Amino acid sequence: MNAPSPAPSLARIARGGKSIYGAPLGILMLEARFPRIPGDMGNGETWPFPVLFRVVRGATPERVVLKGAPGLLPDFIAAAQDLVDLGAEAITTNCGFLSLFQKELAAAVGVPVATSSLMQVPWVQATLPPGKRVGVVTVSKGSLTPAHLEAAGVPLDTPVVGTEGGREFFRVLISAEKSDMDVALAEQDIVEAGRALVAAHPDVGAIVLECTNMPPYAAALQAAVGLPVYDIYSMITWFHAGLRPRRFG
Repeated sequence: MNAPSPAPSLARIARGGKSIYGAPLGILMLEARFPRIPGDMGNGETWPFPVLFRVVRGATPERVVLKGAPGLLPDFIAAAQDLVDLGAEAITTNCGFLSLFQKELAAAVGVPVATSSLMQVPWVQATLPPGKRVGVVTVSKGSLTPAHLEAAGVPLDTPVVGTEGGREFFRVLISAEKSDMDVALAEQDIVEAGRALVAAHPDVGAIVLECTNMPPYAAALQAAVGLPVYDIYSMITWFHAGLRPRRFG
């Protein structure tokens, strides 16, 4: 049940430096029905801190990933504003392809916004030795356009591999939207995509996972390729750390 619209914004009625609802981070969700297993961004138990979820109706994975999210910006802005009214002090999304809306969302809501795991690519690149670069594993290489990369600050020559050719992950998340999933097969799809990325580009020194449904498989991928792997979980835990810095002593 939605809370009544507060006036003034609950974000401005914080008590003791904390959001009234104890959840300073708001997550904009696609309208999807696939399983939210532990580690998935849409599973509340994934996070070591409270979060607020808001589903954007009509924003299906097919429409956002495969079609470029046409006509959905006003809906995402409205949903983000609702989360801010409920006390969110920062906004993120559960689809890396929403990097397209980064500037517009940040301008509209007036709080920090991190739309995409891809925003980590420049940070990770800065940690690598000379001659090494970041590679990206995405749910759909064919749909990840230069506009998506530019919006997240990702160099256009970044090596990218998708999961379209896999047996389970892409089919469940995008093409079929099943209500069940073979987790072992999905993990294999991610690992195989990462291995293909490294095999084709030996200069890859770290991997960023675009899709917010990939964190459950990040550890298996890291073990398989022996490289650092970053995902939406690594980014949002960093993002949240600035909202609630740890107190020492």
